Amino acid sequence: MLRVLIAEDNYLVREGTRRLLEDDGDFEVVGSLEDATHILDEVADLQPDAVLTDIRMPPTHQTEGIDAALAIRAAHPGVGVVVLSQHADESYAFELFKAGTAGLAYLLKERLGDLDELTRALREVVAGRSVIDPAVVEALVGRRVRQQSSLLHRLTPREVSVLRAMAEGKRNFAIGAELALSGSAIEKHVNAIFTKLDLGESPEVDRRVAAVLHFLQERDLQ
Repeated sequence: MLRVLIAEDNYLVREGTRRLLEDDGDFEVVGSLEDATHILDEVADLQPDAVLTDIRMPPTHQTEGIDAALAIRAAHPGVGVVVLSQHADESYAFELFKAGTAGLAYLLKERLGDLDELTRALREVVAGRSVIDPAVVEALVGRRVRQQSSLLHRLTPREVSVLRAMAEGKRNFAIGAELALSGSAIEKHVNAIFTKLDLGESPEVDRRVAAVLHFLQERDLQ
């Protein structure tokens, strides 16, 4: 029988999940929490095989569940963690798996209605493997496709640095001082940026402004 600790601020979800797991017969819910404040203490005291936690919980409703998952894996590498989310947010998935995937799962909350899917994820993380919700995988693939199609990927790292400085409102002289490059070198990089971003000569378009707007629109893809 696998021992599970549940961390979920919604009472109905928390208790409903407890009932589902206990009715399955292969799981024992050893404790439940309504916030992430004392998760590490409870893991140390109760020694569960797995923790099932929501991503957003009190006190800030930001990434408490992810922070707790990473802390648990660091302090108790034998404990698996399944993180639940309302949305297939690829940025959360990157944050959760940034240090490795072993013993971690990212599932949408709607999977709570599929007991087989939930119990499989718990067993997988206890075994040291990982599970990623198919909807999250699609989001990750979509992000990768957007990255590959982004014109910013045409730029060299140095050109990105120049464009970033442009986005901060700096002119060529200040950019050159910051990057320890000559004025002519900066001018060369700026022209290369215009070319690679398909910003041709036009009296109606300030190419510098257009390049900065392009950077601001797509920098979240980097």
